[in-house]
Amino acid sequence: MSATFNIYYAELETPVGMLTLARTTMGLCAIDFGWGESTLATLAAWARKHFLTDRLIHDQEALREEKEQLHEYFTGNRTRFQCELHLVGTPFQKRVWQALLTIPYGEVRSYKEIAQQIGTPKAVRAVGGANNKNPVPIIVPCHRVIGSNWALVGYGGGLEIKRQLLLLEQAPLNLEANSV
Repeated sequence: MSATFNIYYAELETPVGMLTLARTTMGLCAIDFGWGESTLATLAAWARKHFLTDRLIHDQEALREEKEQLHEYFTGNRTRFQCELHLVGTPFQKRVWQALLTIPYGEVRSYKEIAQQIGTPKAVRAVGGANNKNPVPIIVPCHRVIGSNWALVGYGGGLEIKRQLLLLEQAPLNLEANSV
């Protein structure tokens, strides 16, 4: 059973659109693409499921450090994040997310390579599923995971945002091989 937490949230305008960030006192727990009532409803439902609360407190100051680091990332002045994370997921998902944190800025890995890295080489689809459930995209860089043919596949924020993030990082992309 999860403990009950207050969830503090704030918004940040970025080159890929508005982001809604959320954290507990233990660390950043969610980043959602977008803002407004629909984003807050999704965040509240997620918080109820994982933290047994839907108490969302708008607090720009509580997320000052995370917002500053994201701003630095988007302006090309940060290649590694140093945020406390409060990741909630299954043990398998957490192994995948930890592997994603090892992908250097400006590099990409295939889903197959991540599956091999975590010792489950046949779990390529499960790695994709864990990527899809990543609660803190950009900071846990699931955008750096691509298809084995170098195609941009699957991204919670949409493939255009994934492409923008990889171009920002100057990652090697074969844009002709990208599927949409």
